[in-house]
Parts: sequence; structure tokens; C-alpha cells
Amino acid sequence: TGTATMAAPPTERSFDVIVVGAGIMGSCAAHAAAAWGASVLLLERFDLLHQRGSSHGESRTTRPIYTRPQYPPMVRLAHRLWDDAQRDAGYAVLTPTPHFNLGPRDDPAFLAAVANGSAIELAPSSADAPAWAEAFRVPQGWAVARSELGLGLGGVIKATKAVAMFQALAAKMGAVVRDRAEVVDVARKQGGTIVVKTSSGEEFHGGKCIITVGAWATKLLKSVTGTDLPVQSVHTLVCYWKVKPGREHELTAEAGFPTFGSYGDHGFYGTPSMEYPGLIKISKSGGPPCDPDGRDWAIGTGAGGMAELVARWIDEVMPGHVDTTGGPVLCQPCMCCMTPDQDFVLDFLNGKEFGRDVVVGAGFSGHGFKMGPAVGKILAEMALDGESGTAAEAGVELSHFRIGRFEGNPKGNAKSF
Repeated sequence: TGTATMAAPPTERSFDVIVVGAGIMGSCAAHAAAAWGASVLLLERFDLLHQRGSSHGESRTTRPIYTRPQYPPMVRLAHRLWDDAQRDAGYAVLTPTPHFNLGPRDDPAFLAAVANGSAIELAPSSADAPAWAEAFRVPQGWAVARSELGLGLGGVIKATKAVAMFQALAAKMGAVVRDRAEVVDVARKQGGTIVVKTSSGEEFHGGKCIITVGAWATKLLKSVTGTDLPVQSVHTLVCYWKVKPGREHELTAEAGFPTFGSYGDHGFYGTPSMEYPGLIKISKSGGPPCDPDGRDWAIGTGAGGMAELVARWIDEVMPGHVDTTGGPVLCQPCMCCMTPDQDFVLDFLNGKEFGRDVVVGAGFSGHGFKMGPAVGKILAEMALDGESGTAAEAGVELSHFRIGRFEGNPKGNAKSF
């Protein structure tokens, strides 16, 4: 059974593909590679479904509105793959919702997101505005926009449940999933085999290797190849706030309440009230730099911290529906792995030693989870076939995500906004 496969240590030491890191990206890559018929080993340094990285928690948003045109095609591809995986699993991890953005009418990032999301501006007070628009008091000089694609591509993903789903599907297809196996070295053996070594002294051999270790990517790649991957981990907080009495149902997904994002001096985002009845998730993007091996788990909860900034936004934009008295009811720590331009890294490790046999997925910058199935399939195809036909068919331009964009240009693809 899939459960037995996941629980048992690998008796074989050789695989077609070894995936290092079992968060959402690695789990999706293992699933995609196994679906190709490859023999797959998925290694995780901590316990499966741990809460020390970037793939845990109750929810993630998915949205079609993006400041850069490279992402909407990947979001559309991911949604098709989410649907396929849920059908194969026999249960759902994604709840569709509307999605909208709001921000200063002249904010470059807001304007770019509206343009790339084929969005239309809404007048919250107009007769044809959706019922949920009444929850927002749009500041003077701000605009609200909803994507024409929003009903099909907005939604809330159950994060930990989704990771478990892809691990189970991969195991059902024959993949071996192993936790408490910290990878400390990746090297090429004479004859071409990729050798993956763990901290316990175990060695596994693979024809190909996919590295998706999140916040630990910089340290591992530096150790393996000397590559300085410009990915900075940041500590962030997921905050849940009390919905004001009498408003509880209005802010639920069942009532049609949307996921949303706010532009301006700070970025804020939220989801409908789902995981904790009577509470709604509203949080701030980003956070202070952190070391994944030595985090201060309490950062951001005190005076002047991230939670206080979120409270100010709520008091300005949603004062009639959300209560900030006493601060958030719950705060859950998470990490985002930021590149200087906030674009992903999807590339071959290259070099004389590895050629095109080792693929890296990293730097998902706080907005990658929703695209996990697409990223996983792209990485698997790159490893197994040397290129991704799926990316080409979907209109995803992979040259945008190369490691080489930082050579002589530390900001990579960064724009003014």
C-alpha cells in the first residue's frame, strides 16, 4: 500500500530520480516523475509534514492577478494539475473562491497586476457590486479590481493536506518517501551516477537529482558546488483575527467571500473564514531575514511588529467586519525564501560536474505554493527529458527563471516596483 511504501526504508539504493526536499515542490516533483514511470526516491531531512519550512499550515491562496506576465500561464497550468490530482486522490484540497485586489489607483504594481490579470475595476458602492464588497471600506484614491478569470482561478488551498496528497499519490505510483534523512552532499560518481549522501552516512544513487530544499537551498548548494544562490529566508507570521459578531457567515467561502490582496506601502492578503470558524486570516507579506537553523519564533508579535501593521490595515479597510482589539487570536510562524527579484529559480545546476542531470527549484518568494503542481511537473521533465514540453505548451518562459540572471546583475529581473 502507499502507506507501507512511505513508512519503509528503501531497500534499493539506486533510482532513476532522487528528489531532495519533501515540501510542496519536492512532493509534486516526485509525483510527476513517478507518473512518468520513473523509479523515485523522495528524501526529507525532518519529519514528513513538519512545520519548520514553507509548506505547512492550514491554507494558501491562489490567484490569477500578478504584477508580472510570466506567472498567470503557470497558475492556469497549476489549476489543471490541481484538478487532476484531486480527482486521482478522491478528495479536495482546493476551495474555489472569487479573488480581487485593491490598492492606490496610481500604484505601479497594482496597475501591472490588473493588466496582467485581465481585471476589471469595480465600484464597491454600485448596484452591481458583489455582496462581499460591503466588507471593505476602500480608502480615498484607491481602486478595487477583480480578474475576469477570478471565479476559475481564485481559491484557498489546504496546505499541509495538499503536501500529504502529493506524497501519497507519488507513493501509490511506486515512489519511496523517506523522512529524517538530511542530505549533506550531492556528487557525481565515476561513470555518471549521481550520489546523494545523508548525515547518517547512507548513500543513494540516481540517474537524475532534483533539489527542492526551500530555505536550506543556499547552504546546500554552497556546500555542494560553491554556488552562491541569492536566496534569503525571511520570517513571517500568519495571523487570524476575530470576525465581529453577526458578520461570521458573510466572510465565509460558502457566502462567496473572496481571497484578496492589497497593494501600497505594505502588501497584505487574506482568505475567507474557513479553517477556524469565527476567525479570518489576514496577514502581511514578507518579514525580517532569518536563519532557518536558528529562528526567533516570536518575531513580529510584539509592539510595532507585523501583527500591529496588519491591525492598522484592518482598522482602515475592514473596520466594520473584523475586530483587532487585543491583536490576532492566533499567529503561526512561517518562512518565505526570497530572491532579489522575487522570481523563482528553476534551472539546471550545470557546471562540468553535473551537466543537466541535477535540477534546482528554489526562491519561491512567498508566492509559489499555488503553482506547486506546475513547478513539480516542470522540474521532473527538466530532469528526465532535459527540457519541459509542458512549460512550452502552457506558455511558461523558463529563461526568466534561470540562475544566470544574477551574474553581474544582483537584482536579476527586478523592476522599479
